[in-house]
Amino acid sequence: MPDPAHAIARLIEIMARLRDPKDGCPWDREQDFASIAPYAIEEAYEVEDTIARQDWAALPDELGDLLLQVVYHARMAEEAGWFDFATVATMIGDKMIRRHPHVFGDAPARPGQWEDGKAQERLARRESGTLDGIPAALPALLRARKLSARAARVGFDWSTADEVARKVDEEIAELKAELPGGDRARLADELGDVLFTLASLARKLDLDPEACLRHANAKFTRRFTAMEQDLARQGLAPGDSSLDQMEAGWQEVKRRERTARSE
Repeated sequence: MPDPAHAIARLIEIMARLRDPKDGCPWDREQDFASIAPYAIEEAYEVEDTIARQDWAALPDELGDLLLQVVYHARMAEEAGWFDFATVATMIGDKMIRRHPHVFGDAPARPGQWEDGKAQERLARRESGTLDGIPAALPALLRARKLSARAARVGFDWSTADEVARKVDEEIAELKAELPGGDRARLADELGDVLFTLASLARKLDLDPEACLRHANAKFTRRFTAMEQDLARQGLAPGDSSLDQMEAGWQEVKRRERTARSE
């Protein structure tokens, strides 16, 4: 196994060389925090996708891509005289120790300890509101789940998942009522309410709405591709087929999946 300290130091040196004003890479030199930030999000999703597929051979490479984003931002900050990678590593280490007094101290473990620690940190940052500190840049479904979870901690919540499901039905009815008018602003507002309430239902069921939607995306992709392949064996393409033909193919794919699961 490579030496961790040497590997990290080597990566930091590589990034410094890439950013060198004279001998570095032109592309890497011209990047800034705003231009690089989307890559961190993309790489995080690629890590999650690799784990979902249980592709353990590919995981070190994907984790490396994600780590590179941290090193990249730390290097740009060091160039600006703000902080460096060691500061980042030290701060997260300190935070983990602070939030785990039952591991690194003598305090007994207790429910809610992690959230209490986060609340104290928000107060230290003068974030006193219940919803303060939830990043606006989070994926919308994830942020909706976090917003409703934070509100639930102060008692603003439904009692059961059934109550949330009824609220979903209510929001869908309000969306349907706006369909005849076709007002895009009102439709967007009502659809947003539906999605927010669905994210709250996911929280109440202890599910991740982003993961649920990714699963649905994968299922749709799998089934549509299988239907498309079935049509191709008949000399057809989706664009050349009727809706009835595609629906029949879709149902056949679902039937095969049910059969495979029962075997």
